[in-house]
This record gives sequence, C-alpha cells and structure tokens, in this order.
Amino acid sequence: MGKTTGFMEYERIEEGYAPAAERVKHYKEFVIGLDAEQAKTQGARCMDCGTPFCNNGCPVNNIIPDFNDLVYHQDWKSAITVLHSTNNFPEFTGRICPAPCEAACTLNINNDPVGIKSIEHAIIDRAWEEGWVQPQPAAHKTGKKVAVVGAGPAGLAAAQQLARAGHDVTLFEKNDRVGGLLRYGIPDFKLDKAHIDRRVAQLVAEGVQVRTGVFVGAAKDGLGKGSKVTNWAKETVTPEQLNKDFDAVLLTGGAEQSRDLPVPGRDLDGIHFAMEFLPQQNKVNAGDKLKGQLRADGKHVIVIGGGDTGSDCVGTSNRHGAVSVTQFELMPMPPEQENKPLVWPYWPTKLRTSSSHEEGCTREFAIATKEFIGDGKKVTGLKTVHVEFKDGKFVEIPGTEKEYKADLVLLAMGFVSPVAAVLDAFGVDKDARGNARASTDFTGGYATNVPKVFAAGDMRRGQSLVVWAIREGRQAARAVDEFLMGASDLPR
Repeated sequence: MGKTTGFMEYERIEEGYAPAAERVKHYKEFVIGLDAEQAKTQGARCMDCGTPFCNNGCPVNNIIPDFNDLVYHQDWKSAITVLHSTNNFPEFTGRICPAPCEAACTLNINNDPVGIKSIEHAIIDRAWEEGWVQPQPAAHKTGKKVAVVGAGPAGLAAAQQLARAGHDVTLFEKNDRVGGLLRYGIPDFKLDKAHIDRRVAQLVAEGVQVRTGVFVGAAKDGLGKGSKVTNWAKETVTPEQLNKDFDAVLLTGGAEQSRDLPVPGRDLDGIHFAMEFLPQQNKVNAGDKLKGQLRADGKHVIVIGGGDTGSDCVGTSNRHGAVSVTQFELMPMPPEQENKPLVWPYWPTKLRTSSSHEEGCTREFAIATKEFIGDGKKVTGLKTVHVEFKDGKFVEIPGTEKEYKADLVLLAMGFVSPVAAVLDAFGVDKDARGNARASTDFTGGYATNVPKVFAAGDMRRGQSLVVWAIREGRQAARAVDEFLMGASDLPR
C-alpha cells in the first residue's frame, strides 16, 4: 500500500487551523485541509503492514489501506467509491470523528500514524467538488414501507441504505431540521450544516420522505417546547399509527437524557445543560430568531465535563465573548504521551487539547463540584474540592477546597439514556442503562422484543461516536431488509 518506503521517507502532515484570534470571531469551519499533493504524501506513508489494524480500529471498517493507496496514485474517483462502500457520510466522520483508526495504525507503534482522517476529509471534499456524489435511487421498488424514527447519523445512514434497497422510507424527526446532534449539538465551526443539507437532498432524491417537527410516541408524552429535551415538535404520531402504516419501524433516536449534577444550589438560575446552550447558537446561525438566548457574553463561565461536548461549550463561549472560561474534569490529568507498547492498537488515554482549548480556556483536573452558590436566585459561583480515586471511588483531598466565580455554569457530563417516553410508548424492553434492548447478532439483529420494531444507534448502545452511529444504522438497515425480504444484499 502506498509507497513501499514512504513511511520512512515522509513525516505526518497535520491539517492546519486558521489563527485563533481570527476564528473566534465567527462560526465558520476553520480547518485547512490537505491539498492533493499533501494527501498523496500521506497516502504514501501507509505501510504494506500485512494486517491493517486500522480497519478493525474503524467502527465502520473503512478499507483504509486501499483508499490510501488510491490517493497516493491520485485515483480520487476510485478512492471515493471505496470510501463510500463502507461509510455513507465521510464528510461527517472526516471532520468530527476522533479517528480510532489512527490510534490502531501499525505505524503508530513507534512513529506518528498515517493521517487517515485528513485523507478521508480530502477524498470526500474532492468528490463533492467534482460532482461525483450523486443520488442512487433503487432500480426496483419492493412495495415495503419502513419508518425510521430519529434523523441523526444512525437514522440517516439507515434510511439511505433502506431506500437504496428499494423500500419506501419515511424519516421522522422531532426537531425542525434533520441531523440530530450533528445539527443541534456539534457547533457550526466544527461541522458546517450545509454538509447535512446536501446529504438530505441526496436522500430525498433517492426516495426518502422526510418529516420534521414530528414526535413519535404516546400522545400524552409529546415533547413540546417547554421540555427539558431540546426539540421543536409540532405534531405527535403514535406507535399504533406507525405499526398500522408501515411494515417495519426502526428507532434511531439519540441518548438525549443529559447527566445531571444534583448538589446543593442546583436550582439556581444560570446553571444549564450543554444541550440547552449549544442548540440555541446553531439555530441563530441558521437564521432563526430566539428570545432569551443563553449567552456567555461578559460572563465567567464554568464548564463541568472534560469531553467533546464540554470542549464545544468552551469554543462557543469564547465566540460569545466570555470574560473567562474554565473547564472541570473529574478524572486526573492524563499523560501527554501514551505508553504505546502497552495500549496499541486500542484507543489510548492521553491528554487531548482541542482547537477550542487553544482559543482560551483554563482546565482543572481531578476536581469535583460540592455546591453551587448564589444570591438566592442566580448562581454567582461554586465550591469545589480536588479528589483522588481510591478503593473504587473518588475521595476528597483535605485542604483543597476552593471557590470559583461563575455567572454561567454548563453541565457537559455526557448522556445517560434515550428519552424513556419513546421506548415506553412502543413497549420496548430496556437494558440496565435505559437503552433499547436489541442484540447485534447476525440472526434477528437489532430487533427489539416488539414485533417488527428495531433499534440502533445511541438509542440502542448509549452515548457514542458518530462513526458508531453510522455503523449501527447500516447494520440495522440490513437486518430490517432481511426481515422484510428474507435475505439482503446490503453490506453489514
């Protein structure tokens, strides 16, 4: 693959960023992708390693050595064909996937891995520019109808696969626009929403009917604008109606129940879930008018949670013009460099500094919030203590108590489960974590306990990555196709 001696001759080339001082003034993407020659050089670094661990490191099992080699030989059109054979939406993964494939790269044992994600990014952007991404409507219709509930990456992937198999697919989305967390969780500066819109246009051209503003569940549980779960549903469709109108139903909603922090003072104004804060800015960027938008202008912001959602809150707060941004992480600070012989080819725990952190952020590790303090109505600060992990639990370290000033606190500690109302309305069994219970076995995969109802994505596996959502959507589509037709030619 690539050039036989390329991994010895060429260094890894990182994608570039626009300067932080410039990019914090807007919400546009700022990553500077590889040009054709740089991508060719990165492709040249792919080793003929015999066992390409990158394929197993990638949840959708992208055929990485093949498209690396094709880019090295500048056969871009074949490269996008190979990439699309396993991944419906490489423009999403090429921007926001953390690239477990690179952690598993054989070259990563004692060197810098091949820039797989940047090559993927370059391939799909080139494909759109050249007009190679076109609708692929089914040549023959099956006459079967499938409802896909939830238009995030899992639902989008499943809908596309099922439509290409010839089924009549209706995609239901409770929000006013399609995309799930891609639309209303990921900031625009990481993923421009035009990438979603043109994929939706492709799906529609392939025969998928898209219905937004529709909540699927029991009528009494319809989630309106006052709900804790961010949505703009205007209509409710019951499970009974779907069962009557469709031959199969696939539930692909997200794990939308945010993890809370029930400490004293939690009811003070100024404390919000990240998913109350982030979607509003995305809606404003889309041209919507919001009353009382949550903003960080002139405020001391505390972000509780050290993951990607917390990082997105940091980047958005800086663009608002926050006075200061501090991010808390309960776990201790990880090492800057992983012990590669110990962890390769698995995803390593190491210090990761995002582009949002580089724009301005103080990071605190091994810290717990004990209490929110305020003036009786609004939060003005919080009390913390440093902790260490002993005997299977976190214990406080005496003498490390501290108070932080805070005008806005954003809770970004992950998500615990899907919205129970949806699963309960269908009568779907749940696992111990509140997710839909459905196995991924080859026989009857993704089927729930309810006849002709399937589940995939975060609704089935819990909070996860966009690339896992795409994988589950594709695999569930095959399972549904098999259920309807007795056999399936869709890739699993």
